[in-house]
Amino acid sequence: MAKKWKNYTHKTLLRNLRRPFNRRSAFKRLAEYHSVDRSLDERIGWAMRFGGGGYFRIKTLQIRSEITALAKALEELKPKTILEIGTARGGTLLIWSSLASKKVVSCDMQDMSIQGELLRALPPPASDCEVQLLSGNSHDENFRQQVENELNGELVDMLFIDGDHTEKGVEADYRDYHHLVRPGGIIAFHDIVESQPLEINQVYYFWKRLKQEGVQTEEFVNDRDQCGFGIGIVRVPETAS
Repeated sequence: MAKKWKNYTHKTLLRNLRRPFNRRSAFKRLAEYHSVDRSLDERIGWAMRFGGGGYFRIKTLQIRSEITALAKALEELKPKTILEIGTARGGTLLIWSSLASKKVVSCDMQDMSIQGELLRALPPPASDCEVQLLSGNSHDENFRQQVENELNGELVDMLFIDGDHTEKGVEADYRDYHHLVRPGGIIAFHDIVESQPLEINQVYYFWKRLKQEGVQTEEFVNDRDQCGFGIGIVRVPETAS
């Protein structure tokens, strides 16, 4: 335990020492990204290979064909507001912030106060999109209230669930936040394929049950035999005319 703690503190110390350099490098990279008007395919490419170091590393762990299919489905909605559960390295946040015209609310267990400056700067310069970062447990009632307060009664065009990957966790995020999605909007889940590299990745089991409820679903899966990944979406029914 002592050795593990020593390694952790050493790694944290090095990360903090490198922080000013990593920050400058990341903002230089962001300026390059913002220097021209990027196509959707280019923006996805940047999300996958933005790079950086320490607190200022941006990367999305996705299969390109899958996240592209989701991004195109979202683009068709001309989204104003997006809610994301699971910021991680901010790769999907880079994509969402290029599509939303008003706001992206991104939630994660980690404290994002250091990298927040970079993540809030992700929307293109000409965009009116605002990135709001919330740190906390999505299953806590107080945190859910923070999310609702941030949305201030506005429904979102997409809810992207990519946080707690346990079966109970992903079900809780769906049950607790799906009412925040507008009619005609999308609820998306990551890691829906059955074969997963980690036992804790149990999204498949909830996704299977959800499909049995008769909701309108689509799946973006590169290879049915792949291990990990896969995106599933639920389309919220439009209101009756």
